[in-house]
Amino acid sequence: MRLRPTAFLLCLLLAPALRAEDGYRLWLRYDRVSNDLLRAAYVAALPRVDLAVPSGHTNPVTTAARDELREGLAQLLGGEVPVRVVRQDDPGLLPPPEGYRILTAAKAPLRIVANEDAGILYGAFALLRALEMQRPAGELSALSAPRIQRRLLDHWDNLDGTVERGYAGRSLWNWFTLPDYLDPRYRDYARACASVGINGAVLTNVNADPLALTAPYLAKAAALAGVFRAYGVRVYLTARFSAPIELGGLKTADPLDPGVIRWWNAKADEIYHLIPDFGGLLVKANSEGQPGPQDYGRTHADGANLLAEAVGRHGGIVMWRAFVYRAGASDDRTKQAYEEFKPLDGKFRDNVLLQIKNGPLDFQPREPFHPLFGAMPRTPLALEVQLTQEYLGGSIYLAYLAPLYKEVLDADTFRPTAGSTVAQVVDGTLDHHRLSAMAGVANVGADRDWTGHPLAAANWYAFGRLAWDPGLGSDAIADEWIRQTFGNQPEVVTTLSALLLGSREVVVDSMMPLGLHHIMARDHHYGPGPWVDGGRADWTAVYYHRASTEGVGFDRTATGSNALAQYSPEVARAWGDLATCPDGLLLWFHHLPWDYPMHSGRSLWAEVCTRYQRGVDGVRTEKRQWESLRNMVDPERWAHVEALLQREERDAAFWRDSCILYFQQFSKRPIPPGVERPAHPLDYYEAVQLHDVPGSPDSR
Repeated sequence: MRLRPTAFLLCLLLAPALRAEDGYRLWLRYDRVSNDLLRAAYVAALPRVDLAVPSGHTNPVTTAARDELREGLAQLLGGEVPVRVVRQDDPGLLPPPEGYRILTAAKAPLRIVANEDAGILYGAFALLRALEMQRPAGELSALSAPRIQRRLLDHWDNLDGTVERGYAGRSLWNWFTLPDYLDPRYRDYARACASVGINGAVLTNVNADPLALTAPYLAKAAALAGVFRAYGVRVYLTARFSAPIELGGLKTADPLDPGVIRWWNAKADEIYHLIPDFGGLLVKANSEGQPGPQDYGRTHADGANLLAEAVGRHGGIVMWRAFVYRAGASDDRTKQAYEEFKPLDGKFRDNVLLQIKNGPLDFQPREPFHPLFGAMPRTPLALEVQLTQEYLGGSIYLAYLAPLYKEVLDADTFRPTAGSTVAQVVDGTLDHHRLSAMAGVANVGADRDWTGHPLAAANWYAFGRLAWDPGLGSDAIADEWIRQTFGNQPEVVTTLSALLLGSREVVVDSMMPLGLHHIMARDHHYGPGPWVDGGRADWTAVYYHRASTEGVGFDRTATGSNALAQYSPEVARAWGDLATCPDGLLLWFHHLPWDYPMHSGRSLWAEVCTRYQRGVDGVRTEKRQWESLRNMVDPERWAHVEALLQREERDAAFWRDSCILYFQQFSKRPIPPGVERPAHPLDYYEAVQLHDVPGSPDSR
C-alpha cells in the first residue's frame, strides 16, 4: 500500500515513539531531546566540539570519540554538530591520565581536553550522558579522572560457548567463527564498556581451559583485541597453571623449575607478538580443584611471581585470585584465604595484584567485607564483585547491586586508623601502591538485551561508574541509568529509582536474611536448600546455618571459629558485640537461641519468619510500582519485567515457605501472626528438583 505524503510524514514523526525497545541500545539510546527550549540551548552551547589532545592527531580512539559525538549529537539535537581533533598546547588544562576536562564558553566551541586519547573518549561519552540526562546547558563543564587504573569485566565464558554462572544466554564470543568473522556486537560491547569507563575485559573463565593459550585461540583473542582497541578496552586472558604440562609436554609446572620458567616466558612473547597491548593474566590456582603452585610445595607468591616475570617484561600484570579453600583445611571456610595470604604480604612482584572477593565466602546476598582488605598493606589488592547474580536469582530476580558494591567500598577497615576504607585500599591511595584494579564478574551474554533482565544492565552500568569513582552514590548512579535507559519523565525516574534502590534488600529478605548464608540449592544455586547435607561439609547448607533446637547461626566470635580475629580490633568489637552487630550480619557472626530478643522487639524466630514474609511483600510492592509504569514504558520491556516479577514473587513464596518449615523443625515454635502459612508440607519443598538451570555445571 502506498502512503499519502501526510501519512508518511506522520509515520516519520512518530517513529521514535513507536520503535520497539528490546534493550539492545542499553543506556546509549540518544533519543532526540524532547524539550524544545533545552534543545535550542544545547545547540547554542555546541556550535562546534573540539577534541584537544597534546598530539593533535587522530587515531582509532579519537576517531571513535569523534564519530560517537557526531552521531550522538545529531540524534539528540536533530542536526549536525561539527567535531574535530585539535592540538592542546596548554599543559595547565590537562587532567590526570585517562581523565578529561569539558570546557564551555559563550559563542565558542565546546572543548574536551585530555592527556591521553582514552580521556577524549571518556569525555565524549560524559558530554553525551549529560545531554541524555537533560542537564542544564550552563552546567556542561566538567573535570573527571578515574580513581582506579584497571577497571575490568571478568567473563566466565568457556570456549564451548557456555557461560559459567551466566544467565543471559550463551557467550558473546563465538570462538568457532573467530578470527574470520567479527560480529558487530563485539564493537557495541566495547562501546558500552567505554561509555562507563571500563578499560579491560578478561575473555575466559577463571576455571581456565589451557586451549585458550594455544596459537589458534590467541589469534582469536587478537581479533577481539583489534575491535576493542578503538574503545580503550584491553584484552586479558585466564591462565591454567598446569599449561606447561598440557600444552608444552613438560613433566612439571613447578614455578621454580627452569624449564617451566622458559616455557612461560616464551608463551608471553607469543601473546605480546599477537596482542602488543595485552593487559595480562588472571589466575585461579589451588582452589576448587584447579592446579597451582601448592601442588609442588610452593606458595601462591611463587606461582604469581613466575607469571608476573613473564608478562612483566612486556608491561603486563598478573591478577592472582585469593578465592582459595580446601576441604578440611580450617574450622571455618571463610578464614582460609586470610590464613594463606596474610603471611605472603610483601612477597609478590610489583606487577601482581591480589584479587579479592567482596566478602570472605562467595558472593552471598550479604557478606561482611573481606578481612584481607585490612591485612595486606604491602600488596596491591583488587576488589572482585559479581554482576552476574549467581546467588541472587540469576537474571530472573530484580537486584540492583550498587548498594552491595557500596557496602564494601565504604566499609572502614580501621587499618591503620579510622576512615581507612576498602575503596582507599583498592584505589591504592591508602598504601601508596602504583597499581590498582577493580573487577566485576560480567552479567552479559548473547541475549538481545545483553543481560537477560531489562533492569539488570543497571549493574553493568553501576560497576563501571563505581570503578571510575567509588565515591559516587547508588542513588545518583541509578538516576543516571534510568534517565538514559527509560527517559526523563519525572514519574518514571522517581518510581524506577525507588524500585531499584530497594530491590537488593528485598532479595536478601526473601532468601538469606539476618546473616544467614549459603543455604541455597546445591550446584545450580537457584532456590532454597537449607536441608542440603552430605558430601563435602563446606559445600552444604547445614555447615553454615548450624540450626539446632538451641538456636541458629555460625559462631565466629572467640567462642567459635574466631574469624572475627582476622579483622581490626575496632571491627571485631563492633561485630562481636550483640548490642552493636547489625541485624544484617547477626547470624553470620553469632549462634543465637530462637528466643533471642531482637531490636524489633520480636524473638529471633519471629524475626526470621517476618523477614521472609517481608521479602515476599517486597516483591509485591515492586510489582505494584512496575504496574504504575505500564503506560509510560515501552510495551516490550514492560511485559518482560512484569513476567519476571511474577516469577520472582512465586519464588520468594517458595523460599519463605520452605525455609520457615525447615527451621521450624528446630525452633519448635508456631509461625507468628502476619506471616502467611505454607501451602505444602516440608517434604514437598525438599522434593523439588530443578534441571538445566542456566549457568550451572549440569546445563552444558
